[in-house]
Amino acid sequence: MWERIWHAALSALDQQSRLDWSMTFLDGSFAPAMKGGAKVGLTKKGKGTKWMLVVDGHGLPLGFHLDSANVAEVKLAEQTLDTIRVARPRGRPKCRPDKLVADRGYDSSAFRAVLRRRGMRMCIPPKRRPAKWRAKRGRPVVARKEEYRRRFTAERSFAWLGNFRRLLIRWECMYTIYHSYFTLGVLMVCLRRLR
Repeated sequence: MWERIWHAALSALDQQSRLDWSMTFLDGSFAPAMKGGAKVGLTKKGKGTKWMLVVDGHGLPLGFHLDSANVAEVKLAEQTLDTIRVARPRGRPKCRPDKLVADRGYDSSAFRAVLRRRGMRMCIPPKRRPAKWRAKRGRPVVARKEEYRRRFTAERSFAWLGNFRRLLIRWECMYTIYHSYFTLGVLMVCLRRLR
């Protein structure tokens, strides 16, 4: 139910041309879990749940995915992009932004191939390599600094969600309840922009 209301709010924002599809940002965050349960994994920080979020150029959440904290973010990136679905008055829902900006943790040839198949441009800087490392043949990876500097947009969205204290620490054992609270938090962020 909350997801349907959230998608309706996104659709209303899109009809008012208040969603910025030209550049989206992908990032992940961590919420500690005090109890066990589904989608809780053990990391160096402790046990918890990973938040994966895709936001538009203004910081509005377009899609999200919650999973166990011990899974690498680059492996969850494609599932997170699959959650973008904004209904339009006519035709298919909009599922593909023009460009994706992400940090070095997403530098993977497999993930870059996924983005190329989807027809999305990308701004992902290459990982720092040792001095003796030799680049493979092919096009060099280029990330524009002015676009990469705007990555604070995703971090700001996590801060907006952090205002809902129920999300900061996961006390619920049942994943469905925590997922519902997270969806409600994302909905509240969109409704504030809609007002």
